[in-house]
Amino acid sequence: MASGIETGIDYDALIESEAAVFFGNAARYLKPEDVALLRQAFAVSREAHEGQTRKSGEPYITHPLAVATMLTDWRLDVQGLAAALLHDVLEDTGVTKPTLIEKFGKIVADLVDGLSKLERLEYQTKEAAQAESFRKMVLAMARDIRVIIVKLADRLHNMRTLDSMREDKRRRIALETLEIYAPIANRIGLNKVYRELQDLAFKHLHPHRYSVLSKAVRAARGNRREVVNKILLAVSQRLVQSNIEATIKGREKNLYSIYKKMQEKHLSFSEVLDIYGFRVVVNDVPACYLALGALHSLYKPIPGKFKDYIAIPKGNGYQSLHTTLFGPYGTPVEMQIRTREMHNVAEAGVASHWMYKSGEGVNTAQQRTHQWLQKLLDMQEESDDAVEFLEHIKIDLFPDEVYVFTPKGKIMVLPQGSTPVDFAYAVHTDVGHRCIAARVNHALVPLRTALRNGDTVEIITSTQAKPNPSWLAFVQSGRARSGIRNYLKSLQREEAVSLGEKLLRQAVGALATTPLAVSEELRVEYFAAYGEKMNGFDDVLAEIGAGKLLPIVVARRMLELAGERLGEGVRVGPITIRGNEAGMVQLSSCCHPLPGDDILGVITKGQGLVIHRVDCPNARRADHDKLLEVNWEAQRDRMFGVTVGVLSRNERGALADIATAISQASANIESADTQDSSRDGDGLFNIHFRLQVEGVEHLERVLAAVRQLAVVQRVERK
Repeated sequence: MASGIETGIDYDALIESEAAVFFGNAARYLKPEDVALLRQAFAVSREAHEGQTRKSGEPYITHPLAVATMLTDWRLDVQGLAAALLHDVLEDTGVTKPTLIEKFGKIVADLVDGLSKLERLEYQTKEAAQAESFRKMVLAMARDIRVIIVKLADRLHNMRTLDSMREDKRRRIALETLEIYAPIANRIGLNKVYRELQDLAFKHLHPHRYSVLSKAVRAARGNRREVVNKILLAVSQRLVQSNIEATIKGREKNLYSIYKKMQEKHLSFSEVLDIYGFRVVVNDVPACYLALGALHSLYKPIPGKFKDYIAIPKGNGYQSLHTTLFGPYGTPVEMQIRTREMHNVAEAGVASHWMYKSGEGVNTAQQRTHQWLQKLLDMQEESDDAVEFLEHIKIDLFPDEVYVFTPKGKIMVLPQGSTPVDFAYAVHTDVGHRCIAARVNHALVPLRTALRNGDTVEIITSTQAKPNPSWLAFVQSGRARSGIRNYLKSLQREEAVSLGEKLLRQAVGALATTPLAVSEELRVEYFAAYGEKMNGFDDVLAEIGAGKLLPIVVARRMLELAGERLGEGVRVGPITIRGNEAGMVQLSSCCHPLPGDDILGVITKGQGLVIHRVDCPNARRADHDKLLEVNWEAQRDRMFGVTVGVLSRNERGALADIATAISQASANIESADTQDSSRDGDGLFNIHFRLQVEGVEHLERVLAAVRQLAVVQRVERK
């Protein structure tokens, strides 16, 4: 018996009443045997949640029942509704997945499992647990779109009943809703859910602003009613005169979109004139364009405010003509013109698959949603962990889009601000990896160029090309960011394995009393004994190369396994580097070693082998067992950075003369920083040059050239 003793509410009667509404709604479009299955699901859920209450004090069953009832408005099928009734039983009760399979079938059980969070005990932080649970849901969503439809209904009901939560929890849930769930609702075309989630999140994140803006909008309704009625009448008459059959509906912008416009354009509420808009729903596509012409003859269109989403639909399948007109009293009037099928998709998106059983627009929404889900799967495969995957998803959910064309005329939809690199990765990951240049509208442009609507983009590739880490600074799409990061990580791993192999062979060679090869048999034996948390011996080498395992330790263990006697007093011989390695061999930024300098290596966790000059204090402070002798390889093919300090007289043209001398000595100047160091009127100033040179010998030639200048008092390497 569930009754609220303190509140005087008879919860049993309330549950029965709400259940009657749910089953009544379901019976309108489902078969009797389907409704019987739902009654069984309700009974199982009610029994499983018996004794559990929400923060508001209501029996927990009221929540899944409300979620399922919401889904009947979208005419979701019996399996989706059963999953909605049962969506929390795996997570919060003793019901198991095999039990659900037995009672309701594998499809319903998989849906419920996809909606259930993962156990948090396995994760170090709450953020990691939430991100992993989200990744699990996305993968389930890719298999069955009903997972996210039920999840959005679940989130919407939770947001409607959020007042009983603690303030910090309300804010956390509201922020997550605004960043993730509202954009997903928009991405799959659930427009009403999208707007309501935005407003509810706004209410809990900024309660005072929400309250003030809400009152202002209510007051404006009365003040602007006359204008709205006048526009409605004029539009209706003009469409009748043009013999266009149409339904006209006024619409009001939601509070959050008004708030965002005020913020982005620094407007007061009174300056936001386009709070109201109108939808014109006609019978077919030709009538859309006829209606557009009729409205443009009624009110003058505002230049640059027309968008044809019928010819080029949005990424979620949305189609409409958008135009903004100069209305009465100079008021901007936004018009959306669409067919009935387009209107169904605009309101319900992918859920229109169940609500409306025909219409080309419905198929478009389904197709585009599945294409987006496939992109999510591709990103998931390229992401190392759930937190990174969630970051990529957030990037990909930005609602603003740009529409560009391939050379063959295919439309590509990308996030606003996307570049040719984003375009390349949208075509295919391999095209992105091999991208070296791009033509936009047949003209070569820099790869960081922001694309605009209508651009035709052609990517130029090379089999020798590879992603540039600097691309991460300007790409906009989650897919491009994920692809670049994944490639760089695989490249770093290859370097770590290669360096680890060198370090291990060197350590084994130094310790063994007789020559010993690091054979495949010895690798297998070592891995069996010490590699329980790794996937193979390459992982051991990568850990050595990354500085997480000391090569001398691994070498000792391998020699013990091989039965060799350890050498006494043997030191590890030098390792040879070129200086052009990336990732796991790094040149220290504290002493800037150059070819020709005496150097040593320090094994540093997470960085691999860091090269210092032998007289560098930082290197000498490192533990002895982490120091390695290192030599420069004779052949090198790069320039190296070094800082040079020059003390010069402060005369006209001094800086230009010094720069010319450096350039004539074939060194590149990366930067120059001048500081006035004059004391007692001596008229001297310091210049710190950041140079690129080939090595120590080249640097000496540069310093000699600068010393010859009459204005120079002193020059030295820093």
